[in-house]
Amino acid sequence: MTSEANHWMVERHGLFQGHYFFHHLGLDRDLREEFRGHPAWDQTEEFCRLYDQTAFDPDYDALPLEAFEPMVGRVFSTVKRSIYLKDS
Repeated sequence: MTSEANHWMVERHGLFQGHYFFHHLGLDRDLREEFRGHPAWDQTEEFCRLYDQTAFDPDYDALPLEAFEPMVGRVFSTVKRSIYLKDS
C-alpha cells in the first residue's frame, strides 16, 4: 500500500521535475508553486531536488541499468496481489 503523500508525489512528479527543465522548453518552471502549502509539497520538492535534478547533468556519474537488475528482480519475484490468485 502506498501512503497518501507518496501517491500525491508520484502523481505530480512530472510537474515538480519540470522545475529543472521547463524553462528550456519555454514553459514556466514554477508551475509546481500552484501546490505549495499541500502537506506533501516539501517531500515532493525534496525528492525531485535530491534525485531528479541530477538526471539533467550529462556529466553525472550514474550506475548502469544492469546494476539495478537484482533489485528489480527481487521486487517482481513475489506476487503481492493479483486478480488471478485467490486471497491475494
